[in-house]
Amino acid sequence: MFNPPVTDPDVSAVAVGYGKKHPFPAPVLKEVLLNGKGSAKETWHIELSLEGSGMGYEVGDALAVQPVNAPDVVESLLRAAGLGGSESVDVRNVGVKPLGEALREDFDITGLTRNVLGKLAAATGSEALSAMLADEAKESLKAYVDGRQIVDAVRDFAPDGLAADALAGLFRKLPPRLYSIASSPLAHPGEVHLTVGAVRYRSHGVERKGVCSTFLADQVGAGDRVPVFVQPNKNFRLPEDPSVPIILVGPGTGIAPFRAFIEHRVATGATGKSWLFFGDQHYLHDFLYQLEWQDHLKRGTLARLDVAFSRDQPEKLYVQHRMLEHARELHAWLEEGAHFYVCGDASRMAADVHDALVTILEQQGGMTRDAAEARLDEMKHAKRYQRDVY
Repeated sequence: MFNPPVTDPDVSAVAVGYGKKHPFPAPVLKEVLLNGKGSAKETWHIELSLEGSGMGYEVGDALAVQPVNAPDVVESLLRAAGLGGSESVDVRNVGVKPLGEALREDFDITGLTRNVLGKLAAATGSEALSAMLADEAKESLKAYVDGRQIVDAVRDFAPDGLAADALAGLFRKLPPRLYSIASSPLAHPGEVHLTVGAVRYRSHGVERKGVCSTFLADQVGAGDRVPVFVQPNKNFRLPEDPSVPIILVGPGTGIAPFRAFIEHRVATGATGKSWLFFGDQHYLHDFLYQLEWQDHLKRGTLARLDVAFSRDQPEKLYVQHRMLEHARELHAWLEEGAHFYVCGDASRMAADVHDALVTILEQQGGMTRDAAEARLDEMKHAKRYQRDVY
């Protein structure tokens, strides 16, 4: 288990001022696996305490988590470099410490980039690596980097190992990861909740894992502390007028901020109706926060809920398909002044949802595609169309 060194939070909140430069060591209150048995997903609901931190947040904000690297990932890198981990290295802005400790706490030891390979080429004198870094070899470089990590490059281009300083010189600082906050501060005073999908996959014959998601899933539990700070997101906010309707599209872990939105509207007595689109793989295993949504529907604090479970039928079904099925009603909500929100995957989902929205405006509003795109630009400018995508 990982626990950062702490002082009395009530004292240090005043003396130090918790934030980006000095993350707060937040106690873990609870971790709950949201997926059912048999799911291909691993999604965690994590509750942290902010008591004594002096930090607050608004719904729509993100929480930055400062992870450490997994011990097995550190060990595999040390083996590849032919090092033991007790060697001393100088870490910028930290000081001299054992290499193994620095690899665990201070460095991004997985992200393979052209910059890292350039440093490795300089450290090893590898002609093969230098050739791959040449301008005319861009495609070869891109193909090599895809799916590989720094440990692979060390094995491939430093077969005789590396000196401790040379290895440490490859890395950038280990950055924090941002997660959309899944709670309202009014519904859970002194707490902050996250919805985290543990990233695990296999590439080039090796099992891989996400640094921060598996830090939270594997290395910490109730009673442990996690270094965090709040990252405001002023471009993802509820309407100032609580009577304005909202449409929320959040498949997978994109559901996180919308759990916060609905909780906040309940806590503030907002009268505006809410419509949620949620999607994942299987209804039985992957309906995140299902009981909460059903309770909101029963109480009327959620007016509509439409779900899309992509693997429950022969043809894939996604949230954008549900939007198109209910195009007339969705357009009517927009005409009433509803604000439209999207959270989740930027690479495909957000673009597909945008295209569906354009189609709805075209068909239901009698617009050309250019006019529909212009309408969405106007909505963005008026903060009626907001996205939190990653």
